[in-house]
Amino acid sequence: MDGVQTPLRCFREGHPAEMFADDGVETVTSREQKKVEKSIEEVINVYKQIHSIPKPTLLRDQHYQYLKKGLRHLSDSYECLDASRPWLCFWILHSLELLDEPIPANVASECLLSSVCQFLSRCQSPTGGFSGGPAQHAHLAPTYAAINALCIIGTEEAYNIIDREKLLDFLWSVKQPDGSFVMHVGGEVDVRSAYCAASVASLTNILTPKLFEDTTDWILRCQNWEGGLSGVPGLEAHGGYTFCGTAALVILGKEHMLDLKALLRWVVSRQMRFEGGFQGRCNKLVDGCYSYWQAGLLPLLHRALFKEGESELSQHRWMFEQQALQEYILLCCQNPAGGLLDKPGKSRDFYHTCYCLSGLSIAQHFGNMDSHHESVLGKEENRLAPTHPVYNICPEKVAQALQHFHRLPVLTRNSSEDRPSDDSSADS
Repeated sequence: MDGVQTPLRCFREGHPAEMFADDGVETVTSREQKKVEKSIEEVINVYKQIHSIPKPTLLRDQHYQYLKKGLRHLSDSYECLDASRPWLCFWILHSLELLDEPIPANVASECLLSSVCQFLSRCQSPTGGFSGGPAQHAHLAPTYAAINALCIIGTEEAYNIIDREKLLDFLWSVKQPDGSFVMHVGGEVDVRSAYCAASVASLTNILTPKLFEDTTDWILRCQNWEGGLSGVPGLEAHGGYTFCGTAALVILGKEHMLDLKALLRWVVSRQMRFEGGFQGRCNKLVDGCYSYWQAGLLPLLHRALFKEGESELSQHRWMFEQQALQEYILLCCQNPAGGLLDKPGKSRDFYHTCYCLSGLSIAQHFGNMDSHHESVLGKEENRLAPTHPVYNICPEKVAQALQHFHRLPVLTRNSSEDRPSDDSSADS
């Protein structure tokens, strides 16, 4: 059923049958799992005592105030993220666009958006790409965050900050002979870097086949016997890496080369049967951030399977329990003073605020602009704006950025073999 949903799965009687069973063998892991389930059960019981008619509420204004305050001032606890400052810009700006709240026009008597643009400009390395802060080394992760943030702002000033020629030089400097990418010159290799590179290259229209030569084969080797993807070939499947590898292949138009059925089995098995949220790996605890990293895979898989001829796919819902995920986020991941968190008992932060809200958006919206269905749990005011499952910024901002940068020529490295790709399928 589309539209606003009010009944809560968690309020059914007999849910102990859904809780973890250790089969009489207690381990450190099983004790931690039971502790989390007990804390969530307590949250549910308190909620039931307070509310005769269960209608979980998104604390929209509290989250907005928390995010707005973060634009003005960060506490000393964020000092450890000095090398991740473009991420803070992205997490806050994306959370605000999901809440569909206006960004404050002025902060400390300066135009906020222009101020953010100028800060990110100072994070752009003279050799291309963006760093975690001014005068730091260029790194693919803050490059992804900075370009996403600039695309959310979506002004000519924001777009013009991105030096596409030097960005292309930076991407070539971190490309490896086997098709993988290091996160920075001399840095580590993992599948996140392939996604960050593919994302920024496609958004800014510098994606060419030569740049991503052998990248598809390298990512495919990251899919293991579990069905998910690991950070590098041969390791354990992980939700964040699985999203990054799958989304990169979608951008490159090669997602059909994955074992899609095995991937589907793995990701749907990561939704916790009692909590309703997702874990990142097998035998791990639920975590609010995987509301996006795992649930965001399902739109990508749905589209890939549909393209492969799976005609029995639902036309109204994704292949996970959307209502259960919304319950987990709304009941267990909201700080009453604003901001969202990993699980009950944890502290709020901008990272979990961004990815809990992103997952909530995925769970509320099905389809695209041509065929769009909604399943919003609780009040009408709980509805968030949709997010693009590949880039995790709002779809209209993706379309606007693509339109802007596709008016500009595709940059190459002066190679006759390096032609624009016609097969990038993330635009729709």
